[in-house]
Amino acid sequence: MTTTLSTEPGLDPITIASRTFNSRLCVGTGKYASMEIMRDALDASGAEAITVAVRRERLFNEEGKSLLEYIDLDRYTILPNTAGCFSADDAVRVARLGRELLDQLDNPGANWVKLEVLGDKKTLLPDPVGTLQAVEELVKDGFDVLCYTSDDPISAKRIKDAGAAAVMPAGSPIGSGQGVLNTNNIVLCLELLKENDPNYPVIVDAGVGSASDVAQAMELGADGVLLNTAIAHAKHPVMMAHAMRKAIECGRQSYLAGRIDKKLYATASSPMEGAISYIPGE
Repeated sequence: MTTTLSTEPGLDPITIASRTFNSRLCVGTGKYASMEIMRDALDASGAEAITVAVRRERLFNEEGKSLLEYIDLDRYTILPNTAGCFSADDAVRVARLGRELLDQLDNPGANWVKLEVLGDKKTLLPDPVGTLQAVEELVKDGFDVLCYTSDDPISAKRIKDAGAAAVMPAGSPIGSGQGVLNTNNIVLCLELLKENDPNYPVIVDAGVGSASDVAQAMELGADGVLLNTAIAHAKHPVMMAHAMRKAIECGRQSYLAGRIDKKLYATASSPMEGAISYIPGE
């Protein structure tokens, strides 16, 4: 079962590693106040692919409730996430654990992974060397790798060249809510990654805090957005999930529609030539 978006123009599906989704929004399953809120927020978001950190301690809360009991596996494709890994070896090991888990669940996401190899616990910025090493190892092992990276265009291009199925440059640091800090770098990432393959998926991942951040990322030309904290830590997560669903759609439509050029001076919205003059009293 998939979520069907409206037939409005511009709401075309996205294909990543031979998997096609109507929604271009991918959301995480962590940090929610309760499993029930998470379930309702996922539903409101319209997302069809959701990330799950596969370390065992992330799958159960303090009450012993299993995350998987609150996820409709017939509705969502699970994207295993190597969150919390600080070396290539650790990330590869966790990715393989995720594949084993999804094989048992018979979920379509079994051979793909959202790869994160972080540099340190304070900034949670990606380790560029470890990330590239992990991509190469996982691709050799048959994974479809969706790779979190910085917004550095050269690093992004090297990750694609290593065989990643999608590159996911950060808008800003994980969980920071700062939005897309360097729009120029995101545009450069898009240009380099799509130079010879306009359909190559580039997804902005991390740092968004509001619906306007999501719309901005899409208006830059990103193919999708992945987020978690912006919904999970909102004052009203389910309402924010609704907002994010709409933002991903309006941002995509705005990008495809083509914005007007920015100009220094005003341009009359109504033509001046041929206007009818009216003089009071005549």
